[in-house]
Amino acid sequence: MSIGLAGRDWLSRFKPLRAPLPMAERLHAGLGGLLGLLLTAFGMRACLGSYEHVPLLIAPLGASTVLVFGVPASPLAQPYSVVAGNVLAAVIGVTAARVLPDPYVAGAIAVATTIACTSWLGCLHPPAGAVALTAVIGGPAITGSGYRFALVPVALSSLLLVAAGIAFNNLVRRSYPHVPALPTSPHRTADAPPEFRVGFAPEDIDAALARLGTPLDVEREDLLALFRHVEQEAHRRLHAEITCGQIMSRDLVTIPPDESSDLALARLREHSLRILPVVDPEGVVLGAIDLATVAAMPHRPVSELPSIYFEQAREGTPIKQLFQLLSRGRVHEALIVDARQRLVGIVTQTDLLAVVGRPSRL
Repeated sequence: MSIGLAGRDWLSRFKPLRAPLPMAERLHAGLGGLLGLLLTAFGMRACLGSYEHVPLLIAPLGASTVLVFGVPASPLAQPYSVVAGNVLAAVIGVTAARVLPDPYVAGAIAVATTIACTSWLGCLHPPAGAVALTAVIGGPAITGSGYRFALVPVALSSLLLVAAGIAFNNLVRRSYPHVPALPTSPHRTADAPPEFRVGFAPEDIDAALARLGTPLDVEREDLLALFRHVEQEAHRRLHAEITCGQIMSRDLVTIPPDESSDLALARLREHSLRILPVVDPEGVVLGAIDLATVAAMPHRPVSELPSIYFEQAREGTPIKQLFQLLSRGRVHEALIVDARQRLVGIVTQTDLLAVVGRPSRL
């Protein structure tokens, strides 16, 4: 019997929607889980020896291992969620087992209470539900240990696992405890970089999440970082074909080093320029002077004037590389030179703004 279109759409909901992981990430997840759980087990044995009457490892710790090493960026896998979630669940499970005689009722209430409490306290951790259930139906060795079960093995093993996760994930250059990789301002302030100050705002993400109405296993800051990088990639795709040589000014105003600062001042004012490139007879860039420097040092050879800082690029350089250079505030122009360092053009912030403001060709 064939399945209709509606049936296929319904079945497609069961298909995983996660983006495929690179092979290196899969290897890191597996190797990290192996080493992390082994180190936790040996650490428990070293701390407690063989006299304990409770297991050194419990099954829910395996699920915690999957999160810590499989999805270390998940809010559910962060150290606070692992330790606080598991310990709180153990306390809730022991309490339910003592208060309620029916283990099935006690187990259900323990798990439900764990979900509510860990969500409220910001330490939701899926394996914690299994910890709560284990505290109720884990057998005489666990139920007989009472609240000590929350310390040994739950708290101790959770701490050892988190320590192994921090060491391994940072060794392979994974962020754990996770910090969203937001683009930063060149001035080291809380502002976004200039190229990200238009478009969507963090408040738009809040509104979209509220409209969606479904909890997502991702932090708001991670969504913000993701969308910023999407913006950056889209910008690169739209403007990757544009090079400095296509938008640069070619009719250049320059000055030789043996001319006077008075002539340099006249040229700057005549052409309403901010800087003036200094070039030798072959056009090789020797430096650049600005209006403030020239005005403050009259009647001197240009060669004696201090050069200001300037950026250089080639004709074939994509303009996307200039956006970051010219948005830092230190310079407003880039000198375009050839292989012999001869000046062939200038690209200013105004040139870049004209390109950004043009209608897309897509």
